[in-house]
Amino acid sequence: MGSAMGGIRTAGDLVAWMQLSKKMKINDAKKHVAEKLGVDVIDLTDEEKMRELREEKNIGTIISLIGAAKGIQAKCRIAELLDIEINSVNLFKSNMKGLI
Repeated sequence: MGSAMGGIRTAGDLVAWMQLSKKMKINDAKKHVAEKLGVDVIDLTDEEKMRELREEKNIGTIISLIGAAKGIQAKCRIAELLDIEINSVNLFKSNMKGLI
């Protein structure tokens, strides 16, 4: 459970990414993620709102949906949305360069 906010059920994983990658305090990380997602900070803990938003932004949900991003694809979208570097995403992209 990222940041004790419910992990991928809400926005806990996104807040945790900001804390780890940008060394933000939790309240700053929540505010930053809320701004990037276009919601209020209080909405970050609302499972229903975040499920809908995660589906809309295609950044991964707890239950896989047909055609929806999951795994590395969801991580790529999260890195882009939050404008952060994720090592596994960078490695994936570098490995894909030779295949495209």
